[in-house]
Amino acid sequence: MAKAFASTGDMADKKISFTEVGKDLYAFTAEGDPNTGVIIGDDSVMIVDAQATPRLADMVVEKVRTVTDKPIKYVVLTHYHAVRVLGAQAYGAEQIIGSEKCRSMVAERGQEDWDSEFGRFPRLFQGHESIPGLTWPTMTFKDKMTVYLGKRRVDLMHLGRAHTAGDIVAWVGDEEVMFTGDIVEYHSACYCGDGHFNDWSATLDRIKAYQPTSIAPGRGDALVGAEMVNAAIENTRDFVLSTYRPAAAVAARGGTLKEAWDAVRAECDPKFGEYAIYEHCLPFNVARAYDEALGMDTPRIWTAERDIDMWNQLQG
Repeated sequence: MAKAFASTGDMADKKISFTEVGKDLYAFTAEGDPNTGVIIGDDSVMIVDAQATPRLADMVVEKVRTVTDKPIKYVVLTHYHAVRVLGAQAYGAEQIIGSEKCRSMVAERGQEDWDSEFGRFPRLFQGHESIPGLTWPTMTFKDKMTVYLGKRRVDLMHLGRAHTAGDIVAWVGDEEVMFTGDIVEYHSACYCGDGHFNDWSATLDRIKAYQPTSIAPGRGDALVGAEMVNAAIENTRDFVLSTYRPAAAVAARGGTLKEAWDAVRAECDPKFGEYAIYEHCLPFNVARAYDEALGMDTPRIWTAERDIDMWNQLQG
């Protein structure tokens, strides 16, 4: 029996958690759905990743208001994906911050990604009528930017390509906490359809070098304590390498995409088959790994039509 396309069969509500990962630092999580980070300073609040719709963003605001009445001044986008950014308007922030590459990816492929993810995640896009349009960063930087929330310092950094070419992290040094977006996941499949497999591991090493005591990952539970942080980083690394290496071996011998699919499944199913959105991500991950192994540095743009064609070819 053919599997339901992407996450179209996942319509059950998820349990929301709001976990303190450091003093006045929180992770909004929901059983493998996209996470949002909350950084509270002396005079204002920074949100890290905005959710897919204003409706979902309102749920984040509701949780924020249980711990502070300070104004939300900044929304930070760790990358350009629709499920991360299209709820930004709901926060009423003065500035939306992203990397220069993030903004260029919105221009290059933002509408296509919106259309694509709308088809993949119907539950996340309930209330989509309230989305005003593409979310554009109003402030950008190339490598590093420092923002002060009163006395609290937040360093926004591009540490390298991984989940996308424009990924950034937020580092709160006074608590040694990092908000990583989808560079790090916890018991959730990494989506690698726009990924850079050969860069990802080095970017994880740069995160690890900060020795964070806690991490708010892109998906999955908040990571509190060095042991949990390091385990999640290494598990993410294993996922990425276990996806790429079998696909690259097939590509190197002139094998087909379907053969790469079979090889990746044989490697990854036993280790990661029970992870959130695993079946959803796998065809996109294999397609991108195969392309990268063949020398395609820039990921091909996913469209709603390409999604369906690829899914039917591999996962149908």
